[in-house]
Amino acid sequence: MPHETTFIATIVVGLGLAFLGGLLASKLRLPPLVGYLLAGVAAGPFTPGFVADEGLASQLAEIGVVLLMFGVGLHFSIKDLLAVRAIAIPGALGQIVMATALGIGVAHIWGRPFGAGLVFGLALSVASTVVLLRALEERNILDSANGRIAVGWLIVEDLAMVLALVLLPALAGVLGGTPRGAAGEAGGGALAVTLALTLGKVALFLALVLVVGTRAIPWLLMQVARTGSRELFTLSVLATALGIAFGSSELFGVSFALGAFFAGVVLSESDFSHQAAADALPLQDAFAVLFFVSVGMLFDPMILVHEPLAVLAVVLVIVLGKTLAAFGIVLAFGYPASTALTVSASLAQVGEFSFILAGLGVTLGLLPPEGRDLILAGALLSITLNPLVFVGLDRLSGWLRRRPGMLGRLERQRNDSLSVLPPAHEGPQDHVVIVGYGRVGSIVGKGLKSQDLPIVVIDQNRRRVEALRKRGVPAVYGDATTPGVLEAAGTRRARLIVVATPQGYQTRRVLDLARQINPSIDTAVRTHSEAEVAHLERQGVGLAIMGERELAFGLMDYALRSFGSSDDKVRAVVQGVRVAGEGGVYERRHGEPWRGAPELRQHRDEFPPSD
Repeated sequence: MPHETTFIATIVVGLGLAFLGGLLASKLRLPPLVGYLLAGVAAGPFTPGFVADEGLASQLAEIGVVLLMFGVGLHFSIKDLLAVRAIAIPGALGQIVMATALGIGVAHIWGRPFGAGLVFGLALSVASTVVLLRALEERNILDSANGRIAVGWLIVEDLAMVLALVLLPALAGVLGGTPRGAAGEAGGGALAVTLALTLGKVALFLALVLVVGTRAIPWLLMQVARTGSRELFTLSVLATALGIAFGSSELFGVSFALGAFFAGVVLSESDFSHQAAADALPLQDAFAVLFFVSVGMLFDPMILVHEPLAVLAVVLVIVLGKTLAAFGIVLAFGYPASTALTVSASLAQVGEFSFILAGLGVTLGLLPPEGRDLILAGALLSITLNPLVFVGLDRLSGWLRRRPGMLGRLERQRNDSLSVLPPAHEGPQDHVVIVGYGRVGSIVGKGLKSQDLPIVVIDQNRRRVEALRKRGVPAVYGDATTPGVLEAAGTRRARLIVVATPQGYQTRRVLDLARQINPSIDTAVRTHSEAEVAHLERQGVGLAIMGERELAFGLMDYALRSFGSSDDKVRAVVQGVRVAGEGGVYERRHGEPWRGAPELRQHRDEFPPSD
């Protein structure tokens, strides 16, 4: 009995080629996304060999978009956004406007109408969530202040693009394309009527989802979870995501992407969000891969030959234009150059939303297929170049730190008084210098202040320094690795320096400078690797703590106490594990020379130093 295998062949070949392409890209230290896109190019109609069914691939890609946006919604945190709203909201919106203007200008030079330029510019203005998170995780800065700003910035970009996906179909007729949705219902009426109808439907949809959905969906998942069936729970999560996406499109004229996004937002506030994310992740990843493959199928690689200058212009807008725009905006808001460089490098690429916008633009008759090919070419090249952008900006950051005068002019330090201690706190004696007052440094500082011990803070966040001074805490703005900053904090007269920043290379430089200023100063540092602990041990640092191991010791302590172990036994067991492990924690004994081999904390207790 013959079977129709087109659907199966499309899935098998798409996933198979994506696997090979992603594996090859990983071996070349490129994002797997590049391999997925190239797999689509290989399976597309513009290259020889097997040609997948483009219609089926597009429908599979639509499921990928739904699950991808559902995942974005699940990880959307209003709290994280509010924490960095002062820079993320105006910065992201400003960068979108500037990048879109660049895109419109380039399209105008090519003789394209405003509508095409608008879609083109919007598609170039938004970065890839996948590429951004991977880059930040590789550099261990995802949870840093700079990383949180970059992620918050991207969340605002995503929300702006969601709004664009809603408004473009309604405005297509006005912009010179094919009117859709509310525009059609308005009979080509006034723009205000079109916008009112569209936004009214969206508002009704949001009210139902956020008011009714936040109550009904968690209740439904709770009932399913009580059955104890893992399969049923997974099915309920997928049915919720796909059902809300489909219903929002059919009933309210809202895109699949928007419906799926808010389905994820609703679930993100429930107790089942982590389980829902874990259950949906495999299908989300698989269909998201098919989405990238289907996008690659639309790309004609010959555009690299026929329009090399146009491709170069697109890449320059993405890599150079967006980078400079973001860099200038962050500096204008008073943040240090290191933050500006991190955010700039994070945004120097385009991805998922760019593909969705490009596809919608072609569907609405706003963007010609050549424009979509240019966007896809820019995405492929910018994602490939993004690791090199990070490396280049890291080197630029180091170059600037060695030139504090130039760095100061670049950061437009209008108030140089932040770089020195205020008169009321000049000349501190026997104090603690805390380098970095983030989550770790602030806890140390609060503990010291609770015992009325003097501290001086050094931090690169101007706003944080200003806030500390308002609370009466002596603080100096600057990078502790540059000459003059440690001196300004009175390091020459300090008893102890605590380095609470997560960057290992900064820790070494700070210690070297501190010992040059005050050879007798005691030191306590934070580190993230056993190799770094070993290096610090050889350098005779007073105390080094590896955060991940201490976290494990804290969990072990609680677990032992929960089984009724005595306090003395718990301390002995935890200390025994601490001593037995390689690296992680050590403390130099009092009276020991700086270059001597430090001893573990247990040895200090057993063998007190002699007079």
